[in-house]
Amino acid sequence: MTKQTKTSPNNRINLIASHMYKQHKEHGEAAENTKKLFEKLLRELEKVARELQNSFSKRNLSPNSALCQIDCDRSVGIISILWNSISFTTRGNTKPQALYREGLNPLFTGRILALNGNFYDASLDIHDQEYPDILECEIASLYVPADKTAPAVLKIRHIGDEEFLLNQADAPGEFLMRTIEIICGGGIYHEEFDCCPEE
Repeated sequence: MTKQTKTSPNNRINLIASHMYKQHKEHGEAAENTKKLFEKLLRELEKVARELQNSFSKRNLSPNSALCQIDCDRSVGIISILWNSISFTTRGNTKPQALYREGLNPLFTGRILALNGNFYDASLDIHDQEYPDILECEIASLYVPADKTAPAVLKIRHIGDEEFLLNQADAPGEFLMRTIEIICGGGIYHEEFDCCPEE
C-alpha cells in the first residue's frame, strides 16, 4: 500500500486561484477581441445593406428592401433583405467558455452568433434572449480567441463539427457574407398537408 501525500489546503487553494485567474485573463482578452471584431462586423453590415439597396434600386425594387438596424449598446445587429432577417449578437459572453475541439485542447473564446430572424421580433422564437433558447435559431457562430494572431473559428450549424479557420482581419466580413449566402441562397417551400399518412 502506497502512502498518499497530502496536499496542503493552501496549495490546493493556490492551484484553484491560478486556474481561475488564467480563465479570467483569457476571457477578458477574448471578450475584448470579440468586441473589436463585432464592431467591424457591424460596419460591414451597414456597408452590405447600402450595396444591396443600390443593387435593388437598379432592379426597380425599393431601397427599403435591404435595411440594417443596430441596437444602442451595439450588441445586436440585424439585416433585413426582402423577406429574410438575420441577426448577429455578442450577448451571452458573460463568463469564460471554451470551444470543444476533437483531439485538441479546449479553446477559450468569445462568440458572435448569427441567428435566423429578427432578434426583437416574434419571428425569432426566443423566450430568454440568452443561451440555450437562442441556439435554436443559430445559423452559424464565429469563435474569437484571446490571441489576436490566432485564427477565428467559424462553425456552420447545418454542416456539423467542421471548422473553418479565418484570419481575424477578414473574419467579420467573411462570417457576414457566408451567413447571408446561407439564408438568401436557399428558398422557402410551401407547407403541405400530408393527406396520405403511412399506416
